[in-house]
Amino acid sequence: MPILLSINPKDMIMSSESGADNWLQVTEVAEMLDLKEVTIKRYAREGLLNGKKENNEWQFLTSDIEKFKAIQAKL
Repeated sequence: MPILLSINPKDMIMSSESGADNWLQVTEVAEMLDLKEVTIKRYAREGLLNGKKENNEWQFLTSDIEKFKAIQAKL
């Protein structure tokens, strides 16, 4: 017997208004979170922010930054 899953649309989170997930640079993330660039880089190194390092530059997904921002707002 197959298992049926029900997903409540209210539980779904869109990563951005258009539904597309874009890569952001450190400067953009710093502006979004109102933090210094050095802090963003440290958070990425320590694993507090999800990101990837490409060509020696950090990049972050918009959805990851929005999630981080939402969590920080609750603190």
